[in-house]
Amino acid sequence: MYAFGNDVEGTTAETAAGADIVLFTTGLGTPTSNPVTPVVKIASNTNLYRRMPDIIDINTGTIIEGEETIQQAGERILEYVIVANDETECAGVRHGQNDFIPWKRGVSL
Repeated sequence: MYAFGNDVEGTTAETAAGADIVLFTTGLGTPTSNPVTPVVKIASNTNLYRRMPDIIDINTGTIIEGEETIQQAGERILEYVIVANDETECAGVRHGQNDFIPWKRGVSL
């Protein structure tokens, strides 16, 4: 989706556009969520996943480390999303992170 580049504004825009679930990739560990749509946070590196296990839902640093292929990681993410609709509670939901920002006032980089 073509939307804002900022984290919370982006997830808000995706939700407003009708997303049933947001797959949020992060290399820094932004602890964002949404009150309407589950946000699955995906770490791009294992170091982040280990530092923030309470915030990150899925680790894909395993690709860089050679533990799995992109296809295998994609299948793992898809399985998580399918299960997330029925049984899994995303980290943002567990922590009550109900972020919602339609726009920022002032300059946005």
